[in-house]
Amino acid sequence: MTVHTMAFVSLEPGDHLTREEFHRRYCARRDIRKAELIDGVVYMPSPVRAELHGAPHAAVIGWLYAYRARNRMVRVLDNATVYLEGENEIQPDACLWYEASGGPRLTASNYLEGAPQLVVEVAASSASYDLHEKKEAYRRSGVREYIVWRVLDGVIDWFELRNGAYISREPDENGIIESVQFAGLRLHIASLLADDAAGVLAALRQGEEGQ
Repeated sequence: MTVHTMAFVSLEPGDHLTREEFHRRYCARRDIRKAELIDGVVYMPSPVRAELHGAPHAAVIGWLYAYRARNRMVRVLDNATVYLEGENEIQPDACLWYEASGGPRLTASNYLEGAPQLVVEVAASSASYDLHEKKEAYRRSGVREYIVWRVLDGVIDWFELRNGAYISREPDENGIIESVQFAGLRLHIASLLADDAAGVLAALRQGEEGQ
């Protein structure tokens, strides 16, 4: 009797791979929950901790999905694979996007190809690769707005792409930042940091009613 076994497929942090080879190996490794390729180098985030990532991630998804409820032409993705330019295959914590000429689109395999208009990442601190290697990949690929929630620092960074560079946005006198790409998408920064869901949704409703 002949026994057929599947050959072990290696995928390790720090591997240098093409996007095609990375994708092949990632698909073969069902045991790996999340891996990303940034400029041809493999990154694998640490296991997700409840209060440092899981809860903030859920809050971000709730905010974006509430916006989509009144704006059906936009789409929200949670941890979906995105093909960016060059050797980059990334899984943003969350992104908001819409189809546009020359913009992101779904591939035949149901992955997103091209830069989403807005991306959100939940990071532990400013030391995270979300604010270094990944931020640079998003910038070069043309992600128009990039938000990073630094949980340990208690800070939310909101970057807008202008003339090829990310410019940091600051809250207005009411503590709110409004998206440039998505009309009415407003975030009351202090409410999100304080886990005040009612405050986050109230600010969002005000923005949508003002359109």
